[in-house]
Amino acid sequence: MIKAIKIRLFPTNEQEILMRKSCGIARFAYNWGLARWEEMYQQGLVPTKGAIKKEFNQTVKRLDEFKWLYEVSAQVTAQAFEDLNQAYQYFFKGIQQKPQFKTKKRARKSFYVRYDALKFKDSTVNIEKIGKVKYKTNYKIPKLNKYANPRCSFDGKYWYLAFGFEQDENKVMLDKSLHVGIDLGIKYLAVVNCLEEPIENINKTAEMKRLKKKLIRLQRQVSRKYEMNKCEGSFVKTKNILKTEQQIKLVYRRLTNIRTNHIHQATKAIIKLKPACVVMEHLNIRGMLKNKYLAGAIQEQKLYEFIRQMKYKCTFDGIEFIQADRFYSSSKICSNCGVKKQKLKLDERIFTCDICGISIDRDKNASINLANYKLRLN
Repeated sequence: MIKAIKIRLFPTNEQEILMRKSCGIARFAYNWGLARWEEMYQQGLVPTKGAIKKEFNQTVKRLDEFKWLYEVSAQVTAQAFEDLNQAYQYFFKGIQQKPQFKTKKRARKSFYVRYDALKFKDSTVNIEKIGKVKYKTNYKIPKLNKYANPRCSFDGKYWYLAFGFEQDENKVMLDKSLHVGIDLGIKYLAVVNCLEEPIENINKTAEMKRLKKKLIRLQRQVSRKYEMNKCEGSFVKTKNILKTEQQIKLVYRRLTNIRTNHIHQATKAIIKLKPACVVMEHLNIRGMLKNKYLAGAIQEQKLYEFIRQMKYKCTFDGIEFIQADRFYSSSKICSNCGVKKQKLKLDERIFTCDICGISIDRDKNASINLANYKLRLN
């Protein structure tokens, strides 16, 4: 399987300028290709990645006003059209929504790096058109001729380089008798059948509450500054506004890092149990987000990221990963006698069976049923 590594870069001022230009050119090429793709659809033509890329190279790149495109690697624009084609393929398969234009303010700042020019030596990495950039990492980087999908990205504070390489699966002795059922939720991040305590919701900790209060305060400040600098129906961005907006971005970055780190620790703790099988719910997260009362809490839990990490970590250790059928009533089935309860309200946090009389936490009951899901299918 392909394992990914992410290392931090320490570019010079000149190198950082080229990196920012690469991000901007990648966004420009993507947006140009998207506009041309939609235009061809409206004309009744069948757009393809190759046709749009060829037209871009023959028309746009030859104009004098676009000479700045040659300041960065040609692979940056080429990969932008590849990403656009993949986005449409995912859209046609129903995996994600229709591709949208990338804005300078909201789009993730990243660009593709030519894989055969990527060389590591003496704590520096060679990147085409940018040069040798210093880096720091705790990982042991294998020396290969080819790395999978290398990309540079900027998170608002630091630059990173991420790339993948082929690695064999871990040879782990699994506990064949242990089946793990994981029930995701909002009160707790997850309830696991074989753990005594549920995995806590990191958003309820004191540090997260402090950061959220700081975020609200900064957002109010920047809102007042915009109103103060309103001129003839438009807003004037002052240096103070830009400074406050940068502080807001850093708070968002901190919140995201804490949540992602918590998910990594939780999934690693489950993998360390060395189970033979891990069973999770097949959640309709997009549908859940339509609930305006719970949408914010669901987004903060990053449930999709939890499922994604469990999938690849199970694959890496040879653990069977199963997602139960979306309509499997894990909460309504009694984990003791197997009888299904017809009605179970959302505010009923204790499951009480009318047949055997067992009384158990609702989420714990669901996790036990998920752990027995494979046995019930057989």
